[in-house]
Amino acid sequence: MSTRLSRWGSWIVALVVGIVFGVAGTIGQGSTWAGVPIGLVVALIGTTAILLGVRLLTGDRWAALATGLGAMIATLVFSGRGPGGSVVVPAPAEGAVSTGIIWTIGVPIVVALVVAWPSRPALRPRD
Repeated sequence: MSTRLSRWGSWIVALVVGIVFGVAGTIGQGSTWAGVPIGLVVALIGTTAILLGVRLLTGDRWAALATGLGAMIATLVFSGRGPGGSVVVPAPAEGAVSTGIIWTIGVPIVVALVVAWPSRPALRPRD
């Protein structure tokens, strides 16, 4: 019972971490510096790093998936129009590439790659 409880606890913590990174990435992805979408680059690198960290430290695909689901849920919730009409991710100008769309598509792709990546085989001692 203790193992099951700790596993569920780690999944819940991973989900919360994913939500935090999803919110931060959604808010920061629109930042540019001299026309370069530096916010998008940092958000994608940070999300990839946290997903890889969770996957490698826990050795559990489900924990990485929980982190990714948290990031995707936060991205979808905070990308829409708020109850007061405020918009965190504005629509791009006509003909411009939207960093918000790249972010919204990029997060599930990164999650799929990290979760689907094959596990390393366990090392066996030599005889």
